[in-house]
Amino acid sequence: MRYYIADSHFFHEGMNNEMDKRGFSSVEEMNEYMINQWNSRVNKRDDVIILGDFSVGKGEETNEILRRLHGQKYLIEGNHDKFLNDKKFDRSLLKWIKPYEELKDNKRKVVLSHYPIICYNGQYRVGGEGDPRAYMLYGHVHDTMDERLINRFQNITRETTVIDRDGVTEKVIPCNMINCFCMFSDYVPLTLDQWIEVDRKRRENIV
Repeated sequence: MRYYIADSHFFHEGMNNEMDKRGFSSVEEMNEYMINQWNSRVNKRDDVIILGDFSVGKGEETNEILRRLHGQKYLIEGNHDKFLNDKKFDRSLLKWIKPYEELKDNKRKVVLSHYPIICYNGQYRVGGEGDPRAYMLYGHVHDTMDERLINRFQNITRETTVIDRDGVTEKVIPCNMINCFCMFSDYVPLTLDQWIEVDRKRRENIV
């Protein structure tokens, strides 16, 4: 099974007390909760793609967290992943480390970036029934005004029509961007289909 998650920010006290206001009594409690939530879903043979900002801890601290987390881990680099520059960080704990990647997930194209890409590769791909064939998974913006603006952009895009290649038929512009922010899933890594459902339900409640 393949899972995705973004912006866990292990060791980041500011995310607990300020920006995200996660509500844990300490950063240690936050770390333990996130580890338990991760391991409640992920098995040792599963793959987990981390969409950046995994940890603000030092190299050895981050090594310890990664060793405790189940699954094969892959990292899309985030702006807070400074542990990557620490000589004591064990890069072998991650299967790969990349700034950007495109993968296939059950015959669907998945564009992976820490930062949201509003015009992503494969955006117009749809199946015979008009079902999406490409998704853009991102992090970085958490649950902030930036995310609200991205939501507005998606709504505008989905309501916009263009003329198809035949020069006659009108069609709407697909826009399938999903913020895999860890708090949206209670810190549990999710599959693409699970994130699609979480995203759908979340958008139903967005004013």
